[in-house]
Amino acid sequence: MTDTFLQQTRDGAILTLTMNQPGTRNALTGNSASAEFVQACADITLDPSVRVVVLTGAGPVFSSGGNVKDMQRFQQPGIAPEAIREEYRNGIQRITKAMYHLDVPIIAAVNGPAMGAGLDLACMCDIRIAADTAKFAESFVKVGIIPGDGGAWLLPRVVGMSKASEMAFTGDALTAAEALACGLVSKVVPVDALLGEAMALAGRIAANPGAVLRMTKRLLREGQNSTIDSLLELSAAYQAIAHLTPDHHEAVQAFVEKRSPKFS
Repeated sequence: MTDTFLQQTRDGAILTLTMNQPGTRNALTGNSASAEFVQACADITLDPSVRVVVLTGAGPVFSSGGNVKDMQRFQQPGIAPEAIREEYRNGIQRITKAMYHLDVPIIAAVNGPAMGAGLDLACMCDIRIAADTAKFAESFVKVGIIPGDGGAWLLPRVVGMSKASEMAFTGDALTAAEALACGLVSKVVPVDALLGEAMALAGRIAANPGAVLRMTKRLLREGQNSTIDSLLELSAAYQAIAHLTPDHHEAVQAFVEKRSPKFS
């Protein structure tokens, strides 16, 4: 097991984050994962040259979610429920907030099983592409706990309440094909083609203006909870900003001149 959980690689405007502890099946607890995700999101926010993020896992598993062996700590005599609550609030829930509120588009390249919090991590991303070897389970109930990382909020917004309820109440795993059928992922590809497919999609996204991509993602996020009137007001404000950007001016000029735009 490596000490660093997230490995970062850069290809132009595309940043790839690889969960790199295959020895624990890229578990998200009992290690530095929370702190590293939070720091990575903070760094990305401050770097306008990053236009898209690809998230994947090293080894045959995307993420096994919480480290069940590490949960034995909670069985020690005298441990208070308040202490466990604070560990969730200051631990894995920080990943949820950091990932969900990141304005840069995120593609999850799900290379293998995404279980429990691993599934919820994929749901924090904007687009999910799965290898044909992937499996997905909201499996908390199988080990006698609830989705402590926000899965009860995330999953219904991806697959709908009925399917989310079925997954959460049974803990049963979906195959990649079943995940595609219910809209959990947008594409299934052979495992050897997964990263290539994700990078190709990331390249098509990164070809667009970075500031507009961030505003567009923010509007999509806000639209999940706001009224149409509130979203229209925010859209008008963002559009005023967009119309004054050099990239918009270049796009209009390129359209008039019948050429491809060259964005900054």
